[in-house]
Amino acid sequence: MARLLIVYHSKTGGTRQMAQAAADAARAEADVALKRAHEAGPDDLLAADGYIFATPENLAAIAGIMKDFYDRCYYPVLGRIEGRPYAQLICAGSDGENAARQTARIATGWRLKQVQEPIIICTHAQTPEAILAEKTIAPGDLDRCRELGAAMAAGLAMGVF
Repeated sequence: MARLLIVYHSKTGGTRQMAQAAADAARAEADVALKRAHEAGPDDLLAADGYIFATPENLAAIAGIMKDFYDRCYYPVLGRIEGRPYAQLICAGSDGENAARQTARIATGWRLKQVQEPIIICTHAQTPEAILAEKTIAPGDLDRCRELGAAMAAGLAMGVF
């Protein structure tokens, strides 16, 4: 069975909900490892056939803990995961585009293959209180995350990536 690794960070729950939705849908077609970024490492990347990277956008950038994950893993897997598929989930307060670009640049360095445009869910949190508050992702947005997870798993299972 194909193995899908979903690596995420979430402080206020939004990104966790998105990653969990993708994982739940993917389990029908793949062996899914859902890992918090601070717990994931190079061995997890090497053991997987494809990836979903899920991060909040913090200050127009990927979350620092996701950056730490990439920093810890980049060189140990460089040249060893080329061609594997990936997708992104981003929980943003505004547009999320810079976080998507940052992850895409790292994935390009690893020579991963983007198989879907990033899903960016905007919470419109703009005040300190709203930014720090627990998030609830709308059912329709969680459906989009489930569709991404299911599509990644199906693609891995069929060998189309």
